[in-house]
Amino acid sequence: MFKCIIFDMDGVIIDSEPIHFKIEKKLFKNLGLAISDEKQDSFVGTASRPMWLHIKNKYKLNQSLEELVEMGRTSYMDYLLSQENEKPMPGVAELIKELYRNNVKLVVASSASIKNIEIVLKMFNLERFFQTKVSGDEVNNGKPAPDTFLYAAKIIGAQPEECIVIEDSKNGVEAAKSARMRCIGFENPNSGKQDLSSADIVINSFSEVNYQKLRQIYQRWQKESSTRALQTD
Repeated sequence: MFKCIIFDMDGVIIDSEPIHFKIEKKLFKNLGLAISDEKQDSFVGTASRPMWLHIKNKYKLNQSLEELVEMGRTSYMDYLLSQENEKPMPGVAELIKELYRNNVKLVVASSASIKNIEIVLKMFNLERFFQTKVSGDEVNNGKPAPDTFLYAAKIIGAQPEECIVIEDSKNGVEAAKSARMRCIGFENPNSGKQDLSSADIVINSFSEVNYQKLRQIYQRWQKESSTRALQTD
């Protein structure tokens, strides 16, 4: 049985991609950059450092990488702190609380900074339900590399095959599958045109899953894996 559910944050717990999109668009304009919407969509799910490193190198920006990362994070943090009526993604808080009641270990593993993760969880009164939080800053390689999820599993004391990841981005799904974890792709229309086809299942709403359904899905996955193993022997 699965031991741990790993939640991405942006686009899963908070519908933040439109916020990031708007903030980044303004920053790009201030820097004199013309970056297409499609190119911006490709950054969804990646850590801010590799995103800004790519942009700095491509456009030969004079600002240091640290300055660019800090500029983006500060703008996002200022926005979050100014909001009083921001709500979590519909249905996600209910799922988190139900999993917690059933003694499932919960982790947030996000490309965001720890400070931003803490702000969002506190804003939605969800911090007490999570055993730990992992930022892409804590690993050598951010998503789509598996490092973030593997580190989360190590901290929580679970094997990769005992973890289910919930992700809304192509980069996040690739990271989960590279970590040899099961992955639920959450199709958030505000996250841009994300290819979630590598996910084990794709949902359009958190009303489609609950603790019991996750147990059934995971048991089916286990049976399928066992059947494939027998066929290859």
